[in-house]
Order: sequence, then C-alpha cells, then structure tokens
Amino acid sequence: MAWTGLSIGLDALSYGMVLFIISIGLSIMMGLMRVVNLAHGAFAMIGGYLASFALKNAGYPLAIVLAVLGTIAIAFPLEFLLYRRIYRKSDELTQILLTIGIAFVIIGVANYILGPTTKSIPLPPLLSGPVDLGFRMIPAHRIFVTICGVCTAGLLWLLIDRTEFGIRLRAAVDNGDMAESLGIKTQILFSATFALAVGLAAFGGVVGAELLPVEPFYALRYMVTFLVVVSVGGAGSIPGAVAASILLGLADTTGKYLAPEYGEFFFYLAVILVVFLFPNGLLGRRH
Repeated sequence: MAWTGLSIGLDALSYGMVLFIISIGLSIMMGLMRVVNLAHGAFAMIGGYLASFALKNAGYPLAIVLAVLGTIAIAFPLEFLLYRRIYRKSDELTQILLTIGIAFVIIGVANYILGPTTKSIPLPPLLSGPVDLGFRMIPAHRIFVTICGVCTAGLLWLLIDRTEFGIRLRAAVDNGDMAESLGIKTQILFSATFALAVGLAAFGGVVGAELLPVEPFYALRYMVTFLVVVSVGGAGSIPGAVAASILLGLADTTGKYLAPEYGEFFFYLAVILVVFLFPNGLLGRRH
C-alpha cells in the first residue's frame, strides 16, 4: 500500500510540474500584468508544433530552444498589434473577448495547415527509457519534467521577487503613470513580461507533450485546466502555482488510479473545495 501511494505521488508530481510550467506564464499575465490571456494555451500548442518540426533536423535541447524562440517571434506581432491595446486600458471582458478570439484564430490556422492530428515529439534515448527506483520503474522523461519544474519555479522566484526587473514590473502595474514619470519604460517591461509568459507556455508545451499531447484543439481542451491552476494557486503567486499544480495533479492522478471510471471528477472536486475555502487562491493576495 505504501509503494502504491509513493507511485501515485511520483506520477502526480510529474503531472503537476507540467501544469505548473505551462500555467505559470498565465499566472504572471493575470497576477502581475492584470491581463486575462485565454490564448495562453494556444502559445503552448505552437511551441509543441515547432518542436515537432525542429526535431527533424535538430537534437532535443536545441529543438526546445528553437520552439521557445520561435513561439515568441510568432507572438510578438500579436503583442504589438493587439495586446498593447489592453495593457492597463481595458476591462476583463474586453481582454477575454480579444484573447479567446486570438485562440480561435490560431486553432483554425493550425487545423487548416496541419490537419486535426496529434503531433508527436520524439524523446532522445536518455529520456525515453525507464529508470529503476527500486519499488517501480518510472519513465526518465517524468523525472526530467519534475527537474524542469523545480528549476523554473526557483528561477522565476528570483527574477520576480529578487531583481530590479520584478520591482519595476510591480511598480508599472500598480501605478503606471507614476512609474513612467520616474523614468520606468512600462511598455518595454510589459513586452518583456509577455515574451517571458509566452516562452514559458512554449517550454511547457514541449516538455509536457508526453502527458498533454499536442493537437490543434489543445488550446481549448486545456484552457480551463490552466485557468483552474491559476485560480487555485492565486494569480501572480509562484509558490501558489506550485502548490496548486501539485495538489491538483495529486487529486487527478489519485482519482484515475483508484476510480478511473469517474474521469476528472476528483480534479474538479478539489478545485471546488479549494476555491470555497480560499476564495483568493491558496497563496493569493487580496487586490
């Protein structure tokens, strides 16, 4: 029984880290920039597609880098033409309508060009085999995803909470006019933060493709899941996003281990309970 619980915990941790890597970019957009970006999952999907194509001529690490940079390059025209219109200047409904429209356009283009098929992202031999932990065999890729999640959380915490960039960003969001009067270039900060969020989405879309397969309706299929992680953890909170991802990953994995016929019932039950007990998220702050 103990080994079963440990096995569930390991699978839940790897799944939770995938949710975290993808969702933390959305959390940054919503919590720090106050932008509800429902196209976030579409950027994760683009990253997965680009990695799938890049792997035909490049190794796995280079394919990840190319996918992240390529997704940022594709997203920047949208940032310049559309997203800049909603920074600090629009209500949530306008943001939702604009970004969900962007998501549907990306989905339509992906279906038209690539067709409604799942794209595989082959793993290198180092990550495709199993690792013997003594009590069970676990795919090496899941260990890799967990390490990626921990490193991402640590580096983001340092960037947002311990650097001048994070201080300037929070100042620009809290009082943009005052920040600009002090010489802070808020537009550059917002563009850099947008690029960071998009890059994280693409990175998560690639490394998490084994658990969340990349296909043209990816953005819609997982949109609610990513929003739920942000809501449960508290928008803008990195520790909250980590806690929410692990908690929801544990609820989902445990339910599928012990009662697979209930589907995602336990996942959403956990969401309801957390939101009921913590209306601002596990580690969210009142605005």
